Amino acid sequence: METIGSPGLWAAFIGFVILMLALDLGVFHRKSHVVGFKEAAIWSSIWVGLALLFSGWVFLDFGTVKGTEFLTGYVIEKSLSIDNIFVFVMIFGALGIPALYQHRVLFWGILSALVLRALMIWGGAAALERFHWLIYVFGGFLVLTGLKMFVTRHNATSPAESKLLAFARKIIPSTTRLDGDRFFTRENGKRLATPLFMALLLVELTDVIFAVDSIPAIFAITTDPFIVFTSNIFAILGLRSLFFMLAGLVDRFRYLKVGLALVLVFVGIKMLIMDVYKVPPGMSLFIILAILGTSIVASLAAT
Repeated sequence: METIGSPGLWAAFIGFVILMLALDLGVFHRKSHVVGFKEAAIWSSIWVGLALLFSGWVFLDFGTVKGTEFLTGYVIEKSLSIDNIFVFVMIFGALGIPALYQHRVLFWGILSALVLRALMIWGGAAALERFHWLIYVFGGFLVLTGLKMFVTRHNATSPAESKLLAFARKIIPSTTRLDGDRFFTRENGKRLATPLFMALLLVELTDVIFAVDSIPAIFAITTDPFIVFTSNIFAILGLRSLFFMLAGLVDRFRYLKVGLALVLVFVGIKMLIMDVYKVPPGMSLFIILAILGTSIVASLAAT
């Protein structure tokens, strides 16, 4: 497996991520505040711009194939992350989390997601390198996941009624009372988890569930761990700003789940036929952009 990730590149990229997270929490969001549309749009533009600059560097240093792989992987991860936003809106609404504290929950939730996804990516890359037949398992799984997403696209379970939340409340002493931006509080001498912590727990569990779909999807594009990791991380880092920008508009994306389902089916089929016909990276990018673009335009036209 050809990979572009030297130890120096890995160290430099991880250092960049740590620096950006430190600036985010320590400078720009040191105090809790409501993130407005304008601020969210600016940060979304910054994250997308950084991802495009990074893809430009990959194109220049490692060639068209690697650059297209990164860009296609980033588009897949970015589009699938929009599905997370639908669930985050439901979680915050069900648990009554004020807009003032939502950024804090998402920051720590996404920080945990970075670590968990890194472990899943490295594990998946090692498994695919050793057991090639797993390509077919991942491909079949993605096709089935895409079909399931299409069939169940209108079904939504309230996080307040979910079995995960009910189980968490059984094993973690908790309260329904908020205590500012604290994840834990004290009542009658007992240390209890606040709704903020429960929201954080659900956000983390949601990301793990979505990662089970999105990580195999990007392995259909490339098995280079560095490309898989960096495209994933850029998509996740921009997820918070994307949430605050689109949270009020999620109802308008009526056909987005149809588009995402078709993308998963396409990349699943791409994996299944990989040993017979390898779809060129440029064609993959064009097909994915066409599917997503059509679903978004149709959604906006319908609403």
